[in-house]
Amino acid sequence: MVDAAQVVAVTDALLAEGALSVDVADALAGTDSETLIYGEPDQDLELAFGSNRIVALFDPETWLPGAIDRAWSAAGLCAVPAYKITELEEKDWVRLTQSQFTPIRVSARLWIVPSWHSSPDPAAINIILDPGLAFGTGSHPTTRLCLDWLDRNLSPGCSVVDYGCGSGILAIAAAKLGAARVCGVDIDAQAVQSSSYNAQRNHVIAEFCSADEALPEPADVVLANILSNSLKVLAPLLAGLTLPGGSVVLSGILLPQAAEVADAYRAWFEIEPPALDDGWVRLTGTRLS
Repeated sequence: MVDAAQVVAVTDALLAEGALSVDVADALAGTDSETLIYGEPDQDLELAFGSNRIVALFDPETWLPGAIDRAWSAAGLCAVPAYKITELEEKDWVRLTQSQFTPIRVSARLWIVPSWHSSPDPAAINIILDPGLAFGTGSHPTTRLCLDWLDRNLSPGCSVVDYGCGSGILAIAAAKLGAARVCGVDIDAQAVQSSSYNAQRNHVIAEFCSADEALPEPADVVLANILSNSLKVLAPLLAGLTLPGGSVVLSGILLPQAAEVADAYRAWFEIEPPALDDGWVRLTGTRLS
């Protein structure tokens, strides 16, 4: 285990010694002492946990005891902690990665299906989506909460804005559920590109643009599955994107953050009781006239 103050120096030294990759994880994960780290805007990003487990991947030709000793010395540390060397078997890593992603049933009629799987229910509304660089595969509680709301509440023919669209999963679901106009917005150019590609693959019409470009027209439904600090900052903007009588759907919120986020929107929305999924919260509100 490595203390937080030493993590950056150790990982840099391991990479300098030829490590192909270095992974840092909470050594106390799964215990009452586990440390939760969330990268929120306007907050200093913590680079390490209190106690860290480091896993480094090296080429099999590397003499590991020497590389580890030199890395610890370069990091300014004297005693090398106990470590274990494990040889990885040669595997079909693409197939192994794909095996971790299986179809996800969101509701009785809505499924998220990776492209290498057949749909368990061809008659359902199936969203074809592979894991990629942008957030949103349907497996995270925040995404499930938004998809559940869309399935239960979206009116055919309405307009939808997905602010922070990620992979485009929510925009695509809205289009497949009958929305007439769908626009996705993101600050990440890769997310805009991924969303456009995923929409084409699913044969739906949706527009995607960068947040630096002109904002979309106000819509009946505005979705924002991001993080709580961003949601609070964006409250006036998202309110302006929501038509009077329309709905805002907010997710990416941990339960202790819900009241503060809800308060940020009460000037424009009548906020409903929160919906919960595994410690995460979805807030919805109706735009006041």
